[in-house]
Amino acid sequence: MANFFRRVTRHLKEGFWGVIRHGSMSISSISAVTITLLIIGVFLIFSINVDNITKDIEESVAIVAIVSFDYEEQTELDRIETSAKAISGVNDVIFSSKDQEWEYYQNLYETEETAAIFGPFQDVNPMHHAFQIEIENGDKIEEIATGIEAIDGIDSVEYGGASAVMLVSALNSIRYGGFVLVMAVSALAIFLIANTIKLTIYARHKEIGIMRNVGATNGYIRSPFVIEGMIIGFIGAIIPVTLCVFGYIYVYDLLGGVFLTEMFVMIPPHPFVLLLVAILSGTGILVGLVGSFFSVTKYLRWKR
Repeated sequence: MANFFRRVTRHLKEGFWGVIRHGSMSISSISAVTITLLIIGVFLIFSINVDNITKDIEESVAIVAIVSFDYEEQTELDRIETSAKAISGVNDVIFSSKDQEWEYYQNLYETEETAAIFGPFQDVNPMHHAFQIEIENGDKIEEIATGIEAIDGIDSVEYGGASAVMLVSALNSIRYGGFVLVMAVSALAIFLIANTIKLTIYARHKEIGIMRNVGATNGYIRSPFVIEGMIIGFIGAIIPVTLCVFGYIYVYDLLGGVFLTEMFVMIPPHPFVLLLVAILSGTGILVGLVGSFFSVTKYLRWKR
């Protein structure tokens, strides 16, 4: 165990000294990591917030099913509720009696003009029983609404119509497009960073050759370079992490957590910024490790 820790400590020291010794190449690698991780960070913040907004809107979208006057018996209401719950994509079905509906609309419109309109109906409740249907996925709202409307005893269905479908569809397109863009930028970042680290390794191929000639094992040669790549990745992630974390907190406070309208609510900074730190730091270290590993392995592919 003691030998293992001594070996790890030695490789860490060699990795740090490698970064310092090859200053210009290390700076190039760190710069590549910094720029690409900053781009990834910005797109990641945007994509995760759009995903959160889309889910909030999908959860708030509900279908209101109006029950016909001829189906107000409890057995009929139970049958309708059971049929609605059986439809794929329905999350919950909440019953609202005609008295509750009447009270809701009276409280909703409290002006003198509307009170005069409701006046003639004080003795006779004109409202229908209704069911509020919560759905799992906003993409299926039209399909679910059609299924509910087909249930015997349903007079009509309200869900916002084409405008609700278009809004959910547009947000989903932005969400999926954002994640595709993040993946594309991430792949480009890995390619650029790995190639920059390869140049660093290539500049030291003679050093690798000498180590092989004196009998050093592949693992012994590779370890300092891999650790050096991880250190470069970590250092390169410091600026993107700092800018993304403090930048997001500043924008959140500036906008009050609301983007454009109350409908678009941003994710609270805490613990969201911790996730950003973990993703960006982990990506930098991982890319540095992978780039260094494959780059130095290229010069170890020959028989003794």
